[in-house]
Amino acid sequence: MRESHIATGAASPRHPASPLKHRRSVGLLTADQLRQLRNAFASAQRISDDRGYRYFAGIHGLPLPMSCSNAHGTPYFLPWHRAYLYFFELALQRFVPDVTLAWWDWRVEPGDAGEIPRAFADEKDGRRANPLYSAEVDPLALEQGRRQRPPLRVADRTERFPGQLKRQFPLPTVQEVKDVLALGDFMDFTQSLEQLHNRVHVWVGGSRGHMSQIPFAAFDPIFWAHHTMIDRIWRLWQRDHAGGAAGGLPASLLDEALPPFRMTVRQTADVKLLGYDYAAATASQEV
Repeated sequence: MRESHIATGAASPRHPASPLKHRRSVGLLTADQLRQLRNAFASAQRISDDRGYRYFAGIHGLPLPMSCSNAHGTPYFLPWHRAYLYFFELALQRFVPDVTLAWWDWRVEPGDAGEIPRAFADEKDGRRANPLYSAEVDPLALEQGRRQRPPLRVADRTERFPGQLKRQFPLPTVQEVKDVLALGDFMDFTQSLEQLHNRVHVWVGGSRGHMSQIPFAAFDPIFWAHHTMIDRIWRLWQRDHAGGAAGGLPASLLDEALPPFRMTVRQTADVKLLGYDYAAATASQEV
């Protein structure tokens, strides 16, 4: 059974005296911050046990028995993925203590096609392979995918075909994100944000890339930057709409578990208790 108390154990609230770590836009990372991020991903990708990249990527779909099937199209979409990012970030910090996840700001203005950030789009990092460009897929995940009906077939290293299906699945616009942030009800907000999230997945993956297929999406390193953006948008919504310890979440959800993580929805409500927050998008604005 693919389970680890280290990788998916209980959340530990940060000691009040410990400084928060701030996740930043990938486009605003300093050279040293980008180096730390790449080093952390490279270290995780070299390990095949439950401390490593393939283990965490596999939680999102294949290989079974892990699965995020209860986290898409449900009220748990945002809390489940916040827990997922939290434990993956902790895993990266075992390799590079000061590293944090970075978000990809995929919003576009009308008429702008958008592009993958260079930090993830460059095949090389100097003379070495860029660990944010591509990653190996767990062989067991590939085998299980081929056994499904209909079979799921992808390459053994992640591939992207950005913009290939942009007519049907354009990147979200700046205005669309503002409209979602203006929604006052959590259920309306999460459903609308998940629809924008889905479009980004398919915009990146195209017709045959890994990001377009939930069972393999998290093997692509840009998955983490995409979902960090989603988590950041939720954080901004909470700041404006959600006072109190529940963080705007419906009371009926708060004590629900988020398997395989040993956390409840309530424990995801406040990012500061998880030890992180989001830096401003620019020196003058947050959104």
